[in-house]
Amino acid sequence: MTESEPVPLPAPAQPDPVQPDRWAHLRRHTDARIALGHAGSGLPTAAHLAFQAAHAQARDAVHTPLDAAALLAALEERGWPAVPVTSAAPDRAAYLKRPDLGRQLSEESQRRLSEPVRAPDVVLVVGDGLSGTAVQANAVAVLDSLISKLQAAGLWVGPVVVAEQARVALGDPVGALLQARASVVLIGERPGLSAADSLGLYLTWEPRPGRVDSERNCISNVRVGGLAPTVAAAQAAALLTAMFAQRRSGILLDSAAPATSPALPSDGVP
Repeated sequence: MTESEPVPLPAPAQPDPVQPDRWAHLRRHTDARIALGHAGSGLPTAAHLAFQAAHAQARDAVHTPLDAAALLAALEERGWPAVPVTSAAPDRAAYLKRPDLGRQLSEESQRRLSEPVRAPDVVLVVGDGLSGTAVQANAVAVLDSLISKLQAAGLWVGPVVVAEQARVALGDPVGALLQARASVVLIGERPGLSAADSLGLYLTWEPRPGRVDSERNCISNVRVGGLAPTVAAAQAAALLTAMFAQRRSGILLDSAAPATSPALPSDGVP
């Protein structure tokens, strides 16, 4: 090298390329966060941003209030009477800090449900739960299919109860006041990082205060990309058939046993 020749500089360091995960082919089977790959010692930027977006959607689902007026209007358009109620939680902050308040009816709601009405065979309770987004997106579609099955089976449904600041167990005092034989609570499930709009159905035989989770049956993940509303309604109808035949629910219910009472129609849904 002569004095007039420039001194060669070292080549600039190249960023580590994104390395695909060898499990990447499994991602098409699930919405779970698997096989995200890596860049250097961390996640690829796209995966990191997607995680942040999903976290924001989950927080929004918890804090976005249910549009109860729109839900009540949708029910009335279909000719289904509806009764609005609230839990004992005065606001969302209290609801999140005091789960026990979400399991109790407010005094005004207790008085409203204490008015004389025909006792329903099945009371349907739609509650916001931890995702009003899920209820707004999926509840009416489930009811469209489920109510028709119940009516075809000769069961008296009565008004749909629309509950705000509700936990699953709020269906117990509702069912007790209305003297319902069974209850179905449609409620927004706790958002995850792959689904912020998942609806759950909780079914209880002879609902009353003091019932525990082992006395309920659950159908979950009702949403686009999860369990279809028609399928959820068919599963609920099958569980109700078993409940009315066996007079029980939860872990004591044998959902595989042949029914001794007429089955609810399936509409061809498996």
